[in-house]
Amino acid sequence: MHITNPTAVAILEAANLLRSGALVAFPTETVYGLGGDATNDNTVAKIFSVKNRPSFKPLIVHGSSINAFKKIVIISDLAKKLAMQFWPGPLTMVLPSKDRSSISSLVSAGSNNIAVRVPNHKVALALLKIVNIPIVAPSANVSGHISPTTAQHVVESLICNLDMILDGGSCRVGIESTVIDLSTKVPTLLRPGGVTLEALKDILGIIEISDYDQMNSSLKYDDYIPSLPIRMNVITPRVGEALLAFGPTTKSQLNLSVSGDLTEAATNLFSMLRELDSNKYIAIAVMPIPEGGLGFAINDRLRRGIKKIDDN
Repeated sequence: MHITNPTAVAILEAANLLRSGALVAFPTETVYGLGGDATNDNTVAKIFSVKNRPSFKPLIVHGSSINAFKKIVIISDLAKKLAMQFWPGPLTMVLPSKDRSSISSLVSAGSNNIAVRVPNHKVALALLKIVNIPIVAPSANVSGHISPTTAQHVVESLICNLDMILDGGSCRVGIESTVIDLSTKVPTLLRPGGVTLEALKDILGIIEISDYDQMNSSLKYDDYIPSLPIRMNVITPRVGEALLAFGPTTKSQLNLSVSGDLTEAATNLFSMLRELDSNKYIAIAVMPIPEGGLGFAINDRLRRGIKKIDDN
């Protein structure tokens, strides 16, 4: 796999590759995405294969603006209000699909809804504008592994040869997009992420929060789990554990944010988990992280890591 600087020529080449059914990894503000034509069954199936992703898990369709989705989903006034406030940005909306949508049924896992978002990254937006077709872009890693936040992480995460990796530097947000389901009677939070629950409540009012254990399997988004066990809310690590700190301390392998800044912690989360996820340690112990704002999303990722290990 070759990493390419995102020049105008390279972005045009990437767009042509995507139209031809090829796969291209590109940066967003959250993580690097494994891009493919959302209308091409073969391309979408290839993404599932490359990621070793269960076929019942839906994919998110990316576009350069809300107008990119007019032909594939029903955009409510509430969706328009959220888009005006948070797009481009780390918010995914699940909306009812239109009857004659061109999107592959594999993208929605056979449901009547499609997840859509507009990423806030100049490389992603330039590519999506030029390609002018709906693009699915799950995180560019094998399912169940830590999401990539640099181009080099993509190389390390996938064993297949991609046609191109556009290098847009480190992802600014570093944690996946928030997923809100607007197809339900009451808006339902399916995944905490880069847009906080508090910010959504300012616009939506009442929001239901989906319980992970009870969540419909077709709506699980959990591609960010290290192989080592995780322990949360740890002050003193056990012998052999790596301590992932938060806040002022000198007794850790890595620190998400010495100053206790949740935005910085979210940006560092995946890259630091990846660095600690090695046979040098028996587990990753994480210091307490506040639940407010982005802390809710960070803790959600860590809790799901524990859940996956318990399930195994």
